[in-house]
Amino acid sequence: MTIREFKMPDVGEGLTEAEILKWYVQPGDTVTDGQVVCEVETAKAAVELPIPFDGVVHALLFEEGTTVDVGQVIISVQTGDAGAGAPVQTAAAPVAEAAAAAAPAAPAEEPVAEARQPVLVGYGVSTASTKRRPRKATAATAAQNGTAAPAAPAAPAAPVLPAVPAQPTGERPLAKPPVRKLAKDLGIDLASVVPTGDGGVVTREDVHAAAAAAIAPQAVPAVAAPVAAQAQAPVAEAAVTETSGRETRIPVKGVRKVTAQAMVGSAFTAPHVTEFITLDVTRTMKLVQELKDDPDLAGLRINPLLLIAKAVLVAIRRNPDVNASWDEAAQEIVLKHYVNLGIAAATPRGLIVPNIKDAHAKTLGELSESLSSLVATARDGKTSPADMQNGTITITNVGVFGVDTGTPILNPGESAILAVGAIKLQPWVHKGKVKPRQVTTLALSFDHRLIDGELGSKFLADIAAVLEHPRRLITWS
Repeated sequence: MTIREFKMPDVGEGLTEAEILKWYVQPGDTVTDGQVVCEVETAKAAVELPIPFDGVVHALLFEEGTTVDVGQVIISVQTGDAGAGAPVQTAAAPVAEAAAAAAPAAPAEEPVAEARQPVLVGYGVSTASTKRRPRKATAATAAQNGTAAPAAPAAPAAPVLPAVPAQPTGERPLAKPPVRKLAKDLGIDLASVVPTGDGGVVTREDVHAAAAAAIAPQAVPAVAAPVAAQAQAPVAEAAVTETSGRETRIPVKGVRKVTAQAMVGSAFTAPHVTEFITLDVTRTMKLVQELKDDPDLAGLRINPLLLIAKAVLVAIRRNPDVNASWDEAAQEIVLKHYVNLGIAAATPRGLIVPNIKDAHAKTLGELSESLSSLVATARDGKTSPADMQNGTITITNVGVFGVDTGTPILNPGESAILAVGAIKLQPWVHKGKVKPRQVTTLALSFDHRLIDGELGSKFLADIAAVLEHPRRLITWS
């Protein structure tokens, strides 16, 4: 019998961490290849992770609510065979033997880059091709990390881990940029932090543990070993909301975290210009009602947003240069001959912007089905990372909140975003007389590197023209 480890995969290309929302299994449960064992929330979406082999759950290495770096082991499973290509640990191996085996292996040659571990979901965990200096593990470091302290009782479900390399004096500690920033913000010297990550890498949990140790009262020597063992356990405290009588502090993570980073990056990278137009959409509202009564469209969700989306697609066809992106590295403007239409959606986890792939090629009925599916999936928190990638232009419907309009910030990598205000009955001059009409305001923000004032104005005016006279959905198509 052997122990196989399952690492946190990159469920969306380029993601570095994910939060464990819920475990569906417990130690002792039998799992089969492809069975979902947990749900995690990345910076983009909530994703269920299936395990790629059969066995009995040996240990869950992190609690719910813990943020885990991609590549860290999150669950170990006892199997009946060794399994090629997978890291194997025997539960009965003595700690001392594991430490002894790790010491001579340190100066061994670096393994050749291997294919990513099969994980059924996402991109797996790739072996780094960059070679690192071999590091020597010391007995003192091993003892600090609880791997060579036989006097300290080990948790029954905890897998045996190899000795953690020490930080050699004078060498720059290994850590990812976000971890370095966290240490700087907390005033922690990385050289003083005991690493627990693979290859002697300092993790977020290591920094938090060091910060907690710095402010906590010093423990007596008699309990030093148990404290060291606890420091190696996953740190879940950072995920807890702190509440006092006058303030509530909520950790910024998941969708909220990536949205904040994306908005700041967009606002200070792309020069934004926002233009506004107020228009009479009475004819469009009448058409919406007529389409609802059309038996050929029975069962489809027909609403103003559907026709606004169609109007945007028609306007893009008339002004194709607005559908572009800016390639900073290559110093090129990339014109897109397809439209992946983003729809900003407010979800319990925060704002996300999934997009309808190849929206330009869809009929009205197909576009309605895509919109309904997109909204339902977003509300259920099941939007996949792929659904939020490669958008070109976005619509945000702030009117559903009774807001007249706004100045929307571009979704990173896109050229424009249209904000749709509330549609209200207002006095309007129609055919020389003041009459009550259905009126709304549109706001278009665009990247001034890609779109100049003339092109942006024409694009917004064309959207308004279609909504004022929806027959142009036919005549301009």
